[in-house]
Amino acid sequence: MKVMIVEDEGFIALELERIAQDAGHETVGPVSTIEQALAYAPKSDIALVDLSLSDGLSGAQLARRLIDRFGVDVIFVTGSPESVGHGIEGALDVIPKPFTDERIAGALARAQALRRDFNGGNAIM
Repeated sequence: MKVMIVEDEGFIALELERIAQDAGHETVGPVSTIEQALAYAPKSDIALVDLSLSDGLSGAQLARRLIDRFGVDVIFVTGSPESVGHGIEGALDVIPKPFTDERIAGALARAQALRRDFNGGNAIM
């Protein structure tokens, strides 16, 4: 699966990239703005999205577009999970920062399983 990293803090983006790769996924990015993320969306299956990006508090707006327009599964990774409230329809998870490798890898595994189940046992690649 191709996991897009949408995070404007370099160290955190590198950590998310490492965790996704260690879990056996290919990574796209990291990217830090809506414009960059939308450019890479067609090449992505899942996106790890922060709420606060380089272009402001735009993560929720980006998530809606990724889900609706591109069919990308969204997992929020944010320092302010309370800002997501009851979630955003179609988003799979909200992971608070600081996160653990296991929490990110587990969310990616669940997303991969859901995609496989949704597609009749065939993973999307």
